[in-house]
Amino acid sequence: MIPQHNALQILRKPRIALLATGGTIAGTAGSATDTRDYTAGQLGPEALLAAVPQLAELARIDATQVFSVDSKDMTPQHWLVLSRRVQRLMDDPAVDGIVITHGTDTLEETACFLNITVAPTKPVVMTAAMRPATALSADGPLNLYQAVELACRPAAARAGVLAVIGDRIVPAAALAKRHPSAVDAFAFEGALTTLASDAALQALAPSRYSRVVLPDELQHLPPVELLTVAAGSSPALASAVARALARAQLLNGAAGLVLALPGNASLPEAWRPALEELPNAVPVVLASRCGGGVRRHHENAPANWLDAGALDPLKARVRLIAGLGAGLRGARLRRWFERA
Repeated sequence: MIPQHNALQILRKPRIALLATGGTIAGTAGSATDTRDYTAGQLGPEALLAAVPQLAELARIDATQVFSVDSKDMTPQHWLVLSRRVQRLMDDPAVDGIVITHGTDTLEETACFLNITVAPTKPVVMTAAMRPATALSADGPLNLYQAVELACRPAAARAGVLAVIGDRIVPAAALAKRHPSAVDAFAFEGALTTLASDAALQALAPSRYSRVVLPDELQHLPPVELLTVAAGSSPALASAVARALARAQLLNGAAGLVLALPGNASLPEAWRPALEELPNAVPVVLASRCGGGVRRHHENAPANWLDAGALDPLKARVRLIAGLGAGLRGARLRRWFERA
């Protein structure tokens, strides 16, 4: 005979908090065969759940519409609101896991921000879709089912923020959209399948040095711009951004710049004077257009220049925004980037 308390544990379904933010997964089109001309974020979470009745067998789901936006319109202010909502759910003992529906365009940026601002004590799983909910072969319903299934597994908690899309589990640090419209837009070598073992999930655990704590009184995240530098790009771009950031730094107390540079974050000499116009309090992160792997300090570089390390330019920008928002400056900010 099973002891009564064990029997109750077996019968109890996990309680999953579903946070909906819009995106293609909640999008609608005028025709079931139209997968391009649609409007994102039209359906509420109740409609998403109704499309997957099998979810009732997995968990008790409490759904909330946090935002309803096309993810191209997501901003750092949205990240801040979402991060705080997720942290409150982390602190709620009645919640076993968290699932977030999101658009694909900026999924990797939101996932990265949550991964470095939320302390994981339970699974956080993001999911999305490349086809609207009205499409004949909509990918959203299965993605949502698999995301909830993963969020029900306690072993996923140690892996940090994860994304489930296209039968794959991708950690936030590796998440990157590589195709504008293909269903497997996030495919990458070495991704775990949704059948991955608990041991495989735990092996994804991010470094404890990856996270920062945002102060409760923080109302707005610092502005950080990203410029891509190509052959012959005018340094006037840097000059204009330098002036804008200098003003923002005076008004808000913090601002930053990330440069997506050729090769090993190689800075064209013509750009150096423009960057040197920036106040020392404005950090400049030198990242590679190749996607990461920068581990070289630039010779004779100002103290406010930082290397992106293994981060691609998008994730370097997210990290800089979070670090500045947490109050990291100078040597503390540099050390945090060195641990990326």
